[in-house]
Amino acid sequence: MPETSWGYDVVRDEFDSWVLAETDDWICIDKPPMVVCHPSKHGPTSSLVGAIRLYRGLEASHLVFRIDRETSGVVLAAKNRETASRLQRAVGGRMVHKDYIAILIGELSEKVMVNVPLGRDLDSEIVAKQGFRPDDGREAETTFEPLMTGGGFSLVRVGMRTGRQHQIRAHAAHLGYPLVGDKIYGVPADIFLSFIEGGWSDRHQEVLEHRRQALHARRVIFNLSDERLVFEAPLARDLVEFCRRRMGIDDPAGLAG
Repeated sequence: MPETSWGYDVVRDEFDSWVLAETDDWICIDKPPMVVCHPSKHGPTSSLVGAIRLYRGLEASHLVFRIDRETSGVVLAAKNRETASRLQRAVGGRMVHKDYIAILIGELSEKVMVNVPLGRDLDSEIVAKQGFRPDDGREAETTFEPLMTGGGFSLVRVGMRTGRQHQIRAHAAHLGYPLVGDKIYGVPADIFLSFIEGGWSDRHQEVLEHRRQALHARRVIFNLSDERLVFEAPLARDLVEFCRRRMGIDDPAGLAG
């Protein structure tokens, strides 16, 4: 993808290679890291939604769910409002199961569930940061299952019963095993603030070790009344390389399957 001053420009050939499955009603994309989901002021090719509209000749496209800019993996978009409403109702009705793969700092020894209410972290100067809010937070439940550990890191499968903002990242940090490359959770606030102000630096490389949060949307399953839809995206190449280089895992993609 061509890199610009504001992000990445989604070109047609690359976009077509991201398509996992497609019908007249929806399109499923294996989103690379650093691609923004929602439209921006920089034109249609500056976002996934804009690229879908442009390259599929649609008046509109509707994200059924979204993932963060740095997160890679499965994203589903509807091509019409009726399909969007149907699939979004399934998400709201908890008829959807999502599996993520993450790399955590520290070696997690056993499967663990985190049930910690989340809300805006009022003690942080980072507006988007979520924190533990026992009295007025929203219910949030996440499971972390280690697949392999090594080199001081853990490759884990992550499941969620709820879908709150930054839920996996906040719960991983609360557990004491923050995500590799996370600029907000498990590190001083100035890591994120200095990145926003001046971009990636030697200090970020020293503290974070990876240029983006090590989180991948691996599998999404819709259990609808009339059909079952299963979408899978292979583990992103940069995470495969991290596992091989830092953890000594020969086949991380196979483990993540």
